[in-house]
Amino acid sequence: MYKSLFIFFICLFLQNATAQGKLEISHLTGDFYIYTTYVDYEGTPYPANSMYAVTPEGVVMIDTPWDTLQVKPLLDSIKSRHGKDVIMCIATHFHDDRTGGFDILKRLGVRTYSTLHTYELCKETNRPLAEYIMAADTVFNIGGMEFETFFPGAGHAPDNIVVWFPGEQILYGGCFIKSTDAGGLGNLSHADTKSWEIAVEKVMAKYPDAKYIIPGHEGWQDLGSLKYTYELLKEANGMKKEKNYKEKQFEEK
Repeated sequence: MYKSLFIFFICLFLQNATAQGKLEISHLTGDFYIYTTYVDYEGTPYPANSMYAVTPEGVVMIDTPWDTLQVKPLLDSIKSRHGKDVIMCIATHFHDDRTGGFDILKRLGVRTYSTLHTYELCKETNRPLAEYIMAADTVFNIGGMEFETFFPGAGHAPDNIVVWFPGEQILYGGCFIKSTDAGGLGNLSHADTKSWEIAVEKVMAKYPDAKYIIPGHEGWQDLGSLKYTYELLKEANGMKKEKNYKEKQFEEK
């Protein structure tokens, strides 16, 4: 019996370790690729999506792997596949699934970027810090590829930004956008759902012609993820409003 239990727990450990050490790279369009790493979350391997783009000057990463053990394998895979080095990485907010690999990237000579707000939150919470700071929304041109960062307001996190690639009409949302596979809004520990709803409205108005919309977790192929996020927020905020109204009525009685 004890031997069977031992074998069961060993198999469970190996299954989780294998999932956590998994790196997936999928072609999006043109020179753009989505890469996904996994971390054990409450006993289940949970995926985090990030992106990279290949330019004549080098490779641009948006967000770091959540599983920091996959940073070096990712860079090696990119070098092997495209014959180019990763030259910069931008984090879309301060959580570990976006900034966790910053220190490793810096040691490997990759330029790391974040907004000032993200930098301050990383410093406050003892997370890896970016080397370069964006003081405001910023337009980059790397190897002829233009893209811009946009802070629409607090949402999933106080500092979340999105990244827009106008040439290919790619909207990279990170955790600001929920996948249509998601059953809800997920981690709300630093979220402001009321501001998030308004911020999503701003993003929908600013980038109405997006052909690709990339959420931070789970499936990323569905173009309806931004609208789905908005619907989740409207529902959540409506429930809060109703709850507050009922509590106010109770206090008045």
